[in-house]
Amino acid sequence: MTRDQELYNRMLHGDLYKPEGEAFRSVYEHAMECQDRFNSLPSADWESHSAILQDWLGYVGEDVVIRAPLYVDYGKHTSIGAGTFINYDCIVLDVAPITIGKRCQIAPRVQILTAWHPLEPTLRGEGWEAGSPITIGDNVWLGAGAIILPGVTIGDNSVIGAGAVVNKDVPANVVAVGNPVRILKDLPEDMCAKDVIPPHLL
Repeated sequence: MTRDQELYNRMLHGDLYKPEGEAFRSVYEHAMECQDRFNSLPSADWESHSAILQDWLGYVGEDVVIRAPLYVDYGKHTSIGAGTFINYDCIVLDVAPITIGKRCQIAPRVQILTAWHPLEPTLRGEGWEAGSPITIGDNVWLGAGAIILPGVTIGDNSVIGAGAVVNKDVPANVVAVGNPVRILKDLPEDMCAKDVIPPHLL
């Protein structure tokens, strides 16, 4: 194993690494090429957008819709479940794995950030960095401008308020808001469309 391959593996396992060498360069350059193509396409060219996402990201489920611009570090470390919608101008730093579940709603300018830097100034100054994985469950709604920090897990069905800074795990079926994030209330688990939508629209 070469030095840059070992550093790349350290990145994926959450250990300190330096982003040096061909193992990083080849993946990053491919991601930037995909990013440039994706963000320059006509907005209504859904077929081309979808093809680029399949080439760019690690996994993209059926019926995923992402509005440009989208910014992603590596791409191949990001998995997005079926039916998820990501709105304009989101930033995804996937130096560690990012898993986004099915049927999520991600509002404009959300940031999902796995990357972090050492507190020790010498290590930081020498270029060492690391990442911690992020997991977002099924049917989660991230409000506009929410920031999801390294190592966080958000449980199924939860709602993160606009502008929240999520620096710790959030359980399933809650509304969480604020900086730092706090749980505002629990959500009902059994509400169906027929409870709130007129029958003729179902």
